[in-house]
Amino acid sequence: MILIAAAWITLLLAGGGFALDRVLTGAITRNFDTQLEYLLTSMIVSAEIDPNGEVAFNRALGDQRFLEPYSGLYWQVSGKGVEMFASRSLWDRRLETSRTHEDQELHTYDSRQFEQQLRVVERDVRLPGSPIRWRFQVAETRDVLDAQIDALRKTLVRSFLLLAAGLIVMAALQTWYGLLPLRKLRLAIQRLRTGETPRIEGAMPAEIAPMVEELNALVAHNDKQAEEARRHAGNLAHALKTPLTVIMNAATAQADDLPTTVVREARTMRRQVDHHLARARAVGRRGSAHSRAAVWPSVESVERAVARLYPHVRIDTDGPRDLVAHIERQDLDEIMGNLVENAAKYGGGSVFITVGIEAGFVEIMIEDDGAGIPEADRIRIFDRGVRLDTGKPGTGLGLAIVRDVAEIYDGTVTLEESEDLGGLLVRLRLPAATS
Repeated sequence: MILIAAAWITLLLAGGGFALDRVLTGAITRNFDTQLEYLLTSMIVSAEIDPNGEVAFNRALGDQRFLEPYSGLYWQVSGKGVEMFASRSLWDRRLETSRTHEDQELHTYDSRQFEQQLRVVERDVRLPGSPIRWRFQVAETRDVLDAQIDALRKTLVRSFLLLAAGLIVMAALQTWYGLLPLRKLRLAIQRLRTGETPRIEGAMPAEIAPMVEELNALVAHNDKQAEEARRHAGNLAHALKTPLTVIMNAATAQADDLPTTVVREARTMRRQVDHHLARARAVGRRGSAHSRAAVWPSVESVERAVARLYPHVRIDTDGPRDLVAHIERQDLDEIMGNLVENAAKYGGGSVFITVGIEAGFVEIMIEDDGAGIPEADRIRIFDRGVRLDTGKPGTGLGLAIVRDVAEIYDGTVTLEESEDLGGLLVRLRLPAATS
């Protein structure tokens, strides 16, 4: 940033300095030429033809330098076929003249004569009573003009160099000061990484504060996921400890029912592993801000799968087809599969699925015409391994998985009584995905 600013400042000041030099040099040169034009006009106004047919001045020109030899200021009057009439300052020299053109208007040019760079102003005039075209010339050495231009350019260069240095230093200080919060943030992140602080603290500028908030939110999210991972590992270890102990005791005692015990406890361990794996997958996918799943394709897919398992059950659906929930499709299918299969398994033969949206949440209601669940058991049924109907096969983990996965996505699952079918109504609410 500093190098780019320095290059841009240098480029702009160089262009501006060149333009200003052209303007001021032109103004000084015009002022110099104006003085020469004034002297030339004075010569022409005071010139007349004497009785000998030569040019004479009826009054002396005012500048004393015309009388000093090689003073640097000269005048000269010349005509075709007549002797040149020149100022004393020219002494034994004469200004160059060209008869190849006429100068009806003022003609100003530079000429290098007798080791001096001269600024010459000339004009052709026909004086009254004379048939000759007289050329009036005034010349002055450019030493004074060049000295003024040199002084001007030195001043411009020094001023613009000082200005450039000041601007570059200011840009450098501004960049350094502007990026200082980022350096502070880097040190704060370093302290966070080394465990010195649990989060980034301290006042930050308004431009950095949103990023600090997002970083703190990311740290909190990672801490939460790490804590969930530790809790899941502990829960899984605790869940597997008892079956393993039973198997080891039976094997040590060489019990007669050892094979049956191993199969039974292995099934228990498998159910626990499946439950925790499902929850771990949902936790891992939850961090993605792009988690989106169209609700209706999932409903139709689950409806077809359950209809093949329970062909005697009638499944009806209703609701808009364009709703999208903030959840992974695989997790939505798993939740819907558990709920619809339970409704088909424990219901009386009719299942009604309604999809809607309310207050930023996609709401899915699964109703059946079964016996329902008593209100006192509607919370306990979500615990792992709890089953109210032991006459049908199951693990008791379905609703527990549904609740855990829904909560991971900031959703909810509640059990109610169906007013239309008389059985159980499961109300699943998931955040609606924004476009």
